[in-house]
Amino acid sequence: MGSSAFILIEREKYTPEKLLGDAIVAAFHADAGLYFDNDKKYKNQQFFSTTLNISYNPLGVENNQQFIFYIDGIDNYEINYEHDEDISGLDSSLSLYQVGCIEDVYGVEELIFRFIYEYLKLNPTDYFWIPDYDWVYSWEDMQKFRSLPYDPNWCYKNPKSI
Repeated sequence: MGSSAFILIEREKYTPEKLLGDAIVAAFHADAGLYFDNDKKYKNQQFFSTTLNISYNPLGVENNQQFIFYIDGIDNYEINYEHDEDISGLDSSLSLYQVGCIEDVYGVEELIFRFIYEYLKLNPTDYFWIPDYDWVYSWEDMQKFRSLPYDPNWCYKNPKSI
């Protein structure tokens, strides 16, 4: 199993509807395919999550270039970001939610790069975070990566070392 990833958003800004809308727009600008069937999950009668499938190829075609993107409800206890360590590039005074989970980044690094670049372009105060590492990617970091030739290992590198 590979590394999961999340978008970190300030708590007072987060709504599932905005994340859903921005994910759709980001997929559009990343020239990615998008499948959404509005299959909502509930826990204790509260909205828990729904998913998008973001892909290079149409669904049903042999396709290893895709990932599932979770849109989390505000009442989903799993969105609380309570990281005890200092993460390089992240202001420790921020009150954040970890939302927009991508289960596994391995093998879809380029698709994720294109999607996250477009997402952070829309939301430059949000962050992209892979918990297996000690850093986050900001809009500025993604712009730096984009100015260089594409590196398939971009998401395994400390963005501050670029």
